[in-house]
Amino acid sequence: MSETEKITINMGPVDLGQIDLLVREGFYSNRTDFIRTAIRNQISTHSEVVRETAARNTLVLGMQHFSRSDLEEVHASGERLQIKVLGLASIADDVSPELALATVDSVVVLGAFRASPAVKRALADRIE
Repeated sequence: MSETEKITINMGPVDLGQIDLLVREGFYSNRTDFIRTAIRNQISTHSEVVRETAARNTLVLGMQHFSRSDLEEVHASGERLQIKVLGLASIADDVSPELALATVDSVVVLGAFRASPAVKRALADRIE
């Protein structure tokens, strides 16, 4: 499983030129390094708001993985999951669509959600 997600952004030529200038002058190793640094700085600036919002919305902050045995235990207990994650939520590849449907009520992920294509299709109407 990759530790990063690919994003695409559109930028004006002046902004891009300024980034290229900073890269050429050695402040950053490349455009990606500049963009990652800018994003981290903004996240750091707003870190308190992120923490408060995550707590208020009862979001798991970071990574949450559900194995087949995790979901089998939930199913055996008769409970249902409301997956709420700020970061990465994943369901193991060996989880069947039927098990996912029987155990997952809803999925809210701010970040990335990884599951097999079959499980994602099965849960499509439960993913926000």
